[in-house]
Amino acid sequence: MNWFSILSHESYMLHHYFKTFSYSKKLVLAALFSALAAILQSTGNFLPGIGYLISPFATLPILICTIISIPFGLQSYVLTFLLLILIQPGESFVFPFTTGIVGLGLGIALLILKRRIGIIVFTSILLMGGICFLLYIVHFPVLGPIASTSLSLKVIGFIYIFSFIYSWVWVELSRFIFKKWYKLMGKK
Repeated sequence: MNWFSILSHESYMLHHYFKTFSYSKKLVLAALFSALAAILQSTGNFLPGIGYLISPFATLPILICTIISIPFGLQSYVLTFLLLILIQPGESFVFPFTTGIVGLGLGIALLILKRRIGIIVFTSILLMGGICFLLYIVHFPVLGPIASTSLSLKVIGFIYIFSFIYSWVWVELSRFIFKKWYKLMGKK
């Protein structure tokens, strides 16, 4: 794997495909993807155990909306947050700084940045910033008993390593999904 390779081909093709949609069709897609993201984010509380493995996939609907266009990604991000306030208020506190920011940041990075390393670093910095904000500014134990809410450079280093790996996995997963989606579009 080449860290400096250009990844944005499939995301640009999907972005151009979505440009052919009408404004109302894009708005409906953003609303549907927002509802899906809210449901996926809430699974951690509705299905303890397995739900915690499903809830990180709330990133994908936000990512797809951001690939449609950055303003629709922002709308989907905010709408998902508002839906979570109604469905699961506890998750509405975590979503904007973790899974939501990864989807939004990854979508923006795929459309603006071109190289794999730039996309991963940008997204990992956003995720690390969100986790550190919750952990050290708000004193919300987002990592549970693993990390205390008192400032520690060692913990911040581990948070960045986790954020980098998590972002890398999402970059590769989104690339795989977009390739499959693009091939599906080519058959139509």
